Amino acid sequence: MATNDELAFLDATAQAELVRRKEATPLELVDAAIERVERVNPSLNAVVTPMYDLARESATGELPDGPFTGVPFLLKDLFASYAGVRMTFGSEFLRDFVPDHDSELVVRLKRAGLVTIGKTNTPEFGILPTAEPALFGPCRNPWDTGRSTGGSSGGSAAAVAAGMVPMAHANDAGGSIRIPASCCGVFGLKPTRARNPLGPDIGDVFGGIVVEHAVTRSVRDSAALLDATSGPDTGDPYWAPPPQRPFLQEVGAGLGRLKVAVVTESPMGGPVHEDCVKAVRDVASLCEDLGHELDQEVAIDFDVERIVQSFMAVYAAGNAWAIDANAFLTGLTPTQDKFEPLTWALYEMGLQINAPTYLLAVTALQQASRGIAAAFMQYDAVLTPTITEPPPPLGSFDSPPDNPLFGIMRAAGIVPFTSIGNFTGMPAMSVPLHWNDEGLPIGTMFTGRFGDEATLFRLAAQLEEARPWAGLRAKVSA
Repeated sequence: MATNDELAFLDATAQAELVRRKEATPLELVDAAIERVERVNPSLNAVVTPMYDLARESATGELPDGPFTGVPFLLKDLFASYAGVRMTFGSEFLRDFVPDHDSELVVRLKRAGLVTIGKTNTPEFGILPTAEPALFGPCRNPWDTGRSTGGSSGGSAAAVAAGMVPMAHANDAGGSIRIPASCCGVFGLKPTRARNPLGPDIGDVFGGIVVEHAVTRSVRDSAALLDATSGPDTGDPYWAPPPQRPFLQEVGAGLGRLKVAVVTESPMGGPVHEDCVKAVRDVASLCEDLGHELDQEVAIDFDVERIVQSFMAVYAAGNAWAIDANAFLTGLTPTQDKFEPLTWALYEMGLQINAPTYLLAVTALQQASRGIAAAFMQYDAVLTPTITEPPPPLGSFDSPPDNPLFGIMRAAGIVPFTSIGNFTGMPAMSVPLHWNDEGLPIGTMFTGRFGDEATLFRLAAQLEEARPWAGLRAKVSA
């Protein structure tokens, strides 16, 4: 078997091949991953709930014959429930909540042969684009431990970047797959709305803006995992257009000449850091070298004030729903002392939003989606910064006592590009192609047409081949 140092940066596809060729057993892969977590996690605080005994039991049992049989995996501590293992949402309120069933996504992850070895750090209720919950403490960026990992899937991205596991579960309501992928230098694709299931407990989260998938080291892992987990579940309220063929077949497939729009100005009108603009222009130049046609300095046009107000209404109401839904499930009563000040302030805001206001906000986002989708149809992909600044220092989103909503307002300034993919439902990916002069990863994002992950996977594979990132190592890694 390969040494643990070698295993640390093999992708999931390669690790599964070791099992298929009987060059490693699932238990050997799991034990090696546990050793890496134990060695590196004290510096990063990415894994908050170890599942080692359960993982070893699974690895020595009869695993399904799937694309990732025996490969170690991490599950984000938010939404996707694993029977018998606590799911805290990063909150003191749910510190002891233990679901009694698997979510449909977890069922499919298990069917793919993955072995979950733990759960990863996330901000309370996934609200912020950083992973610094009061319950577990901050997750630290492997490239600079004084910096944020991004969020809300920060623990998952840090674990993959550091080589603990080759890929990890993530979900996304405003950028929570792509933001940490950008901050940690890994690949993160947000699929089309309803591509992956949310059931059985949930059919629709926050008006359809939440999606499930993962952060990965390689493009092929992301594609193969989406093949294993995607497809509608019985009774789903939304339906993504079925792909013409498996996503894995798109990796390395012929691409032709794409028409790509280049956007560097924030659609919300705020500043974009020069490092992020530089990254976009660098990647645009790479795309030109690869033969693609670029339409430079395109503007994304919509009613900013209306969209921001509508998104915040849906987000605040959704946060109140998430807290009340979990209160109903657990029999617990939400009280201010069980939540961080920002979460409680957002909860109180959400309780004030009445049903007509909420539905009007959803309608506004749907109307904007139609306009943006129509404008984007003339392009195969739209290239933008992933976020508007390099990985921020830890503590950047802390809310002072006299301004508990500061964190969410600060967050709004860095997510103007990522949030578009959520309210439109379009697929989008953050690709790790650029590092700034301080050695920090600066992701760039491509947004595709609704239902067209295929083009994004073909493009991502081409970019990965042209400028490989697999050999890059963070300062803190296994």
